[in-house]
Amino acid sequence: MLEVKNLSRSYEKGRMVLNNVSLSFPEGSFTIIAGPNGSGKTQLMRHLNGLLKAREGEVLLDGRNIREDLQAARRRIGLVFQNADSQIVGQTVASDIAFGAENLKWPRQKINEKLEELLTELSIGHLRNRRPHTLSGGEKRRCVLAAVLIMNPEIIVLDEPFTGLDYQGVSDVLKDITRLHKDGKTIILITHDLEKSLAHADRLVLMKDGEVVKEGEPADLIEDVEDFGIRRPWGNERDLETMTWLKV
Repeated sequence: MLEVKNLSRSYEKGRMVLNNVSLSFPEGSFTIIAGPNGSGKTQLMRHLNGLLKAREGEVLLDGRNIREDLQAARRRIGLVFQNADSQIVGQTVASDIAFGAENLKWPRQKINEKLEELLTELSIGHLRNRRPHTLSGGEKRRCVLAAVLIMNPEIIVLDEPFTGLDYQGVSDVLKDITRLHKDGKTIILITHDLEKSLAHADRLVLMKDGEVVKEGEPADLIEDVEDFGIRRPWGNERDLETMTWLKV
C-alpha cells in the first residue's frame, strides 16, 4: 500500500502548495485525484516516488518511508508526466522503451522479450523504429507508458494523460489504463477533467489550494465537485456510469 501522511510543502514567501495532505492508495485500487489548476495535484504526484521532498510529512510504501530506498521505490512506483516529451530519451521508440531496463543492466534477452510484449500489448509495434518526437500526442503517451511499464511497477501515477489528445488518442490511452487496472495495477490518475474516465475509478479525491477537501466513492461526491472548482461532467444530465470516453 502507498500512503501519504501529513505531507506539506511551501514555495518561497510561504505560499503552501501542499498543506497537511494524508491519503492512502490500497493495492489494486483506481483513484482519481481532481482539482482546478494550482490545487496541488502535480506537486503531490512528484512526492509519490521521491522526486520532491516534503517540508513535513512522509510517503510510505508498505509501511516504510520511500526515502530509505528511493531506487527500489521508483521501480515500484511509475510516473507518467503530462508532457510526454520530457520523458523521452531514446532515438527510436524501441530504444526509448528499453532505456530504463538497460540502465539496470538487465540481460539483453530479458529486455527484448519484455519490449516485444509491451509493443504488442500497447499496439505500437509499427512504431518501433520511429523517432519518438515525431509521433502524435497519443502515440507519445503510449510510448512513455511502455517505458514506465518495462520496469513492471506495481503503482502507476498519470498526470493529465488526456491533455491535448483527440477522441481516438483519449480512447487508446484510457483502454491501456483500464487494462492495467484489470491486471491488478494500482492506478492513480490526476486530472481536472472527470468526464473521460470517472466511470472507471473506485475512489475520487478532490483537492483545492493544496488541501484534500473531500475523498470517497465517485457516486457519493459527483454532486459536490462544482463546489470545489471542478466542472461537473455533462452538467446534471448524465449518470456516473456514462462518464467515460470508451464505448462500454
